[in-house]
Amino acid sequence: MLKFNKDLSAIHAYLCADGYVIRNPEGRSKYYYIGFRNYNETLLNDFEKRFCRYFKVKPRRMKDGRSVVQNKKLYFKLTSEHSYYSKDWTFPKLSKENLKVWLRAYFDCEGWVMNRKAVDRHIGLDSINHQGIIKIKESLELFGIKCILKKNSKRNISRILIYEKENLIKFKKEIGFLHPNKTIKLNYAIQSYLDYKWKFNTKKDVIVFLKNRIGRINSKRIRICSKFVENLEFISRFLDEEFMIYSTLYGPKYNGLGNKFYELCIQRKEDKEKMITAIS
Repeated sequence: MLKFNKDLSAIHAYLCADGYVIRNPEGRSKYYYIGFRNYNETLLNDFEKRFCRYFKVKPRRMKDGRSVVQNKKLYFKLTSEHSYYSKDWTFPKLSKENLKVWLRAYFDCEGWVMNRKAVDRHIGLDSINHQGIIKIKESLELFGIKCILKKNSKRNISRILIYEKENLIKFKKEIGFLHPNKTIKLNYAIQSYLDYKWKFNTKKDVIVFLKNRIGRINSKRIRICSKFVENLEFISRFLDEEFMIYSTLYGPKYNGLGNKFYELCIQRKEDKEKMITAIS
């Protein structure tokens, strides 16, 4: 029985994602192969280093870039309890620290990072192993990483999508990438988010902000919106303490895209007049 540590956790994930453990015990060309066919040099080096450290056998690099071990004894060790076929692999029982390593290795091979500023920023992962990807989703949630699971029946694949800055930051902190390009893309995706928390140094800063934010004032109400309720709670207190302007906070509400926001409204005639004077 194989005892999982960080090295074997990574090896197992690499083989499930981009590897193979196969044999041909009959005929003239008998073989027992363990191979990793990802062509990123960083991942290949990591696989080879961990394999050599755990099994005391050094994989050899093929001309086409694959990393391969031909060893009957190791074949049976690896397959005694686990399958590595894309649609059949099962999740091993892992400690939380080993689980981090497994997820990192699997996402390094099968995951991607999308970064279209202010349009679409996410980490994604596809698999034909529907039960396996459900387990991946559950594992991510153990680290507080929220994700969406979708199934494409036409292509017979399941997909995980990780959205929102908070979840991308948690993924980077708890799981991360070893793949250098994916690391760079994830950093860019996180940095591309605007800071929607309002910060002011002086009373004048708040007034200038409100003047630009409110724009034209209609006859019904003055309306200020934000995705963070704390922003509007601050503005409401500021208006009350500085100008005795009464305001009402509403929300959460949702726009046409399903995004949550809050709304601060000034509706009474006397309060609207005070507001016009305050920002003039």
